[in-house]
Amino acid sequence: MPQHTFILNGKPVTVDVEDDVRLLWVLRDVLGVTGPKYGCGLGVCQACTSHINGKAFNPCSVPLKDVRPDDEVTTIEGLPATVGKDLHPMQEAWLEYDVAQCGYCQPGQIMAAVAKVKQARATGREITEADLDEIRNVCRCGTYHRIREAIVEGAKHF
Repeated sequence: MPQHTFILNGKPVTVDVEDDVRLLWVLRDVLGVTGPKYGCGLGVCQACTSHINGKAFNPCSVPLKDVRPDDEVTTIEGLPATVGKDLHPMQEAWLEYDVAQCGYCQPGQIMAAVAKVKQARATGREITEADLDEIRNVCRCGTYHRIREAIVEGAKHF
């Protein structure tokens, strides 16, 4: 069975898994990292949103053979360490605005929000309403208004 190595939440990991297995299953079933949720398996609902090399991606759509040894995969479990705190400011904003209802999509929502804020800042500006409109993560509970408020607040603190 092929071996694959990559960096997960700041630490190198090596797994013996077939090349065509999707990264989401490696994270959840092999490595026990359950923050990225399985939703549609097609990258549409984006419940599994995580970061690869600092950008949002959907591990349900990425076969393990496409992950390089120097790729840095960050899940919601590793997000606080990126700012050296127990919680990332976006997670704190989520709590402050009481965003979650069922909570299933929330790890993916937070990861998408952090990536979107970083993307805006990379272009030299703060997040806008148009940026918020581009976040396509699905929330079946319909907490979109609180999600948007929390993103704006969280962006102020990192």
